[in-house]
Amino acid sequence: MKFSCEKTLLQSAITTASRTVAAKSSIPALEGLLLHADHQLTVSGYNMQTGIRTRLDADVTEPGSLVLSARLFGEIIRRLPDDVVTFSSDKDLNVKLTCGDASYDILALSAEDYPELPEVEDQYSIRIQQNTLRSMIAQTSFAVSTDEIRPVHTGSLFEVEGDGLTVVSVDGYRLALRHEAVEEKKGAETFSFVVPGSALGEVEKICSGEEQVTITQGARHILFQTGDTVLVCRRLEGDFLAYRNAIPRNNSIKVEVEARALLSSIDRVSLIISEKLKSPLRCVFGDGMVNITTKTAIGDAADQCVISGDGGGLEIGFNNKFLMDALKAAPADKLRMEFTSGVAPCVILPAEGEENFTYMVLPVRLKAN
Repeated sequence: MKFSCEKTLLQSAITTASRTVAAKSSIPALEGLLLHADHQLTVSGYNMQTGIRTRLDADVTEPGSLVLSARLFGEIIRRLPDDVVTFSSDKDLNVKLTCGDASYDILALSAEDYPELPEVEDQYSIRIQQNTLRSMIAQTSFAVSTDEIRPVHTGSLFEVEGDGLTVVSVDGYRLALRHEAVEEKKGAETFSFVVPGSALGEVEKICSGEEQVTITQGARHILFQTGDTVLVCRRLEGDFLAYRNAIPRNNSIKVEVEARALLSSIDRVSLIISEKLKSPLRCVFGDGMVNITTKTAIGDAADQCVISGDGGGLEIGFNNKFLMDALKAAPADKLRMEFTSGVAPCVILPAEGEENFTYMVLPVRLKAN
């Protein structure tokens, strides 16, 4: 195997593929990157759950495949000067790397020891703008559950219906939903799948450009393809929460608030709350104002924020982090908060325009004053 390519291109490919390399594995090859050279150079990383394969232009004079330690190979390339990297290996898997005045002789592993990335049959697929998908993941992933009791909720539901994509995350305390139109759809009118939370973070990172990304649903895996990079992950199986039934919509109390103003008030009151000193926010929604207080062993804190509408004196408690996460993620400056009572969920929606997001936060029971 022999090729040469620009150091910056190779470094970028290694960084991308290394995100899914196993940190420790009983299969040594999985701690490495698979390099395959034909008319282009392909770099792959795989941890048996999620895999990334990316291609780059290279001058290949001898095709071949081998596996190199992801950590060592990445560190070597990162430290090389910005020049052309020349790579060659012999039949005994001895690798020689040169770039400028630097050279390395290292040992590779056989590509035969590397498991193949799963093939994803093109049952159903959609195309959507990278920046749209990136924002949908970023604005819902905070509500992905970490509780393995319900494995299907450790991922986000992708539901394709009509010409739109809805992404939903739930963790038992809150729900985050984003909806956007898709550019193109192939297959059934309606289909859905659950993508593991661990893979979503990597999808968000590979969606760094302005082009489209294709999402393909297979029988057991999901494929995300953007440009020369492909990410494959397993689907999570199970019955996802029937989220439409979970969101209360006939709420009697509705107020509007500036997201940043409410966030600032909660942030100030939260200064006396910590992991050791936990306490709920006590929120009283009045006419044109919400009063926010909390009390811990350190002391008391209080603030207030202007709202539009009358909350009728509704008193409700919240976990400060859960409420702040929803307010930070909401892609709108002005929000509508809907309530039924002090023990029913709070629903957060855009105050104006299309309802392309919904957040729901469950309240915390308050002790009597």
